[in-house]
Amino acid sequence: MKSAFATAFAVLLLVSCVTVKPPTTVSRGPGWYTVKPSDTLYSIAWRYGLDYKQLANWNKISVNTPIHPGQRLRLIKPSSQTIASNNRSSSKKSSTNTKARVSTKPKNNQSSSRNPSKWIWPTKGKPLNTFLASELDRRGIDIAGKLGQPVRAVADGRVVYSGNGLAGYGNLIIIKHSDTFLSAYAYCQERLVQEGSAVKAGKVVAKMGSRDNTAKLHFEIRRNGKPVDPMKYLPNK
Repeated sequence: MKSAFATAFAVLLLVSCVTVKPPTTVSRGPGWYTVKPSDTLYSIAWRYGLDYKQLANWNKISVNTPIHPGQRLRLIKPSSQTIASNNRSSSKKSSTNTKARVSTKPKNNQSSSRNPSKWIWPTKGKPLNTFLASELDRRGIDIAGKLGQPVRAVADGRVVYSGNGLAGYGNLIIIKHSDTFLSAYAYCQERLVQEGSAVKAGKVVAKMGSRDNTAKLHFEIRRNGKPVDPMKYLPNK
């Protein structure tokens, strides 16, 4: 009996001395985002003012890899320790399963790596404000018009978001023109193109909607994820 008690006591003492390592990665809290049903990689990057390529790189996915509701994405640059850990993990996976490295990039990807050589106005009308990157409502320009009037793609590209899941934008369309430039068309009354659609400059992609009882289009251009003044790219009227 004493021997059994002594053995049990020794085991408990040994367990109490074991150091439990904390998890090396945390996928909750600040710096992480939980994917919602209407999200795309591009819309998430747009929401947080990030370059979609950077966002994909931080999460070790291709820019064309489908994301799923409930998935958690890193919104800040990982530490060097995390990168080293991920690299070791990736190395092990590649040595045991080379098929996992097959690209998921669709063959019919219409986007180009070249920047647009020419831009056109997205709709007819007078600008109602000026660009100011520090204010959310002025990270683009508002263009006055008539309810339902055509909204057009400003350059050739591919639709990477068509939905209403971004607060403050209403019905929104985001078009990828190159690896560098994206454009967005917000407050739309109706969206006329779907995600994945290739569009040419001048293609009608939406109908103008309204905000604050005023018919207008909110239009933005982003360069490597950062808002830029559309007036520096659109031709003079």
